[in-house]
Amino acid sequence: MTAQPSHAARPSRPSPSAAPSPPDHRRLGRELDLFDTDPLIGSGLPYWLPDGAAVRHALEEFIRGSEQRAGYRHVYSPVLGKRELYEISGHWSHYQDDMFPPMEVGGEELVLRPSLCPHHALIYRSRARSYRELPFRMAELGGMYRSERSGVLGGLTRVRAIQLNDAHVFCTPEQAGDEAVAALELIREAHRVLGIRPVRYRLSLPGAGGKYVADPALWERATALLVEVLERSGVPYEAAEGEAAFYGPKIDVQIADAAGRESTLSTVQIDYHQPERFGLQYIGADGAKHRPVMVHRSVIGSVERVVAHLIELYGGAFPGWLAPTQVVLLPLAEEQVAQAEALRRRCLERGLRVELAGPEQGSLGARIRAARLVPYQAVIGPKEAADDLVALRLRDGRRLAPLPADEAVARIGALVDGYAAGLWEGDAVG
Repeated sequence: MTAQPSHAARPSRPSPSAAPSPPDHRRLGRELDLFDTDPLIGSGLPYWLPDGAAVRHALEEFIRGSEQRAGYRHVYSPVLGKRELYEISGHWSHYQDDMFPPMEVGGEELVLRPSLCPHHALIYRSRARSYRELPFRMAELGGMYRSERSGVLGGLTRVRAIQLNDAHVFCTPEQAGDEAVAALELIREAHRVLGIRPVRYRLSLPGAGGKYVADPALWERATALLVEVLERSGVPYEAAEGEAAFYGPKIDVQIADAAGRESTLSTVQIDYHQPERFGLQYIGADGAKHRPVMVHRSVIGSVERVVAHLIELYGGAFPGWLAPTQVVLLPLAEEQVAQAEALRRRCLERGLRVELAGPEQGSLGARIRAARLVPYQAVIGPKEAADDLVALRLRDGRRLAPLPADEAVARIGALVDGYAAGLWEGDAVG
């Protein structure tokens, strides 16, 4: 039995007299079978369906590869930590209202982590470090948890269980500016590939009140460095008081949804506070112990928030490399199903996400409409089956001359591997 194309769900259309509503990832995500929720799991705790998991996996592999090429080394760390860990980091005193309460386990108080940085600080200090090792770039796609109020939860944009694309660079004070500039460039390149256009860059500064670390010299030094980073990077920015992390200022890359609601996606932060709190050190060229600087950096922020943005940005018609189903095979009649099945195996071997929609699922026109969001539709009729060809239809309606099946698979695979924004070679991207 052949599989139904994943994109068979069709978004409802407004009546002709109704003004079109802006795209909403919550509606689209459910209509396209990307994610859903269940009251027995709980508010702010969405689960990912197979198609949504495919999008998420492709995005995670893209960002891991980008980080590896930029010199980052990936780690895994637990989602739990002792309360004492967050007392040392400062999260317990400055961020406790957003944390889940401790759990008593074996006489210890364990806490679901609200951040990955304390764990990464401990990984850094687990070994003696030399200045020759710096900058030491550590990255993780890891889970963290925020005790968000029920009233602010919504879809994937505000959740309680977050998968964060996080990284920390431990470096000398002289290296910190260059590392922050490089991090900002990594963010800008990832956004270019994803098609994301920030609405503004924000220099987030402390505000009034006691939620920030009380160290004026720390704030002045870190802020001056981030201003230099923004100016070197050539991006216009706005300063905003009251938006800093409790331990230091940050550069926030802001995005907006179709309704104009703004949120932070990516960040670069300078932290002199946690290296001091955790007693982090490296041995300098002079043989003495020195304190490193910690540069916090997130290229795509939380996986949940960036996928929500991409769902609305593309309306479900994702670039080929990101699409849940990349190729749908459409044999005209039962006689071509065996040839289509053989091609399906070749696509799978090439690493493509492929489905076969056979004639039992309706007319060719109906199957094409059901797979309207799939980037590549491969039609196989009697002539194609006899000569091992495919007639490719692109999602935008273009029809290509029949190609040898292996060539079609290779060319689609090359576009996917290259994170192409267009559907075919030579497509201009605006």
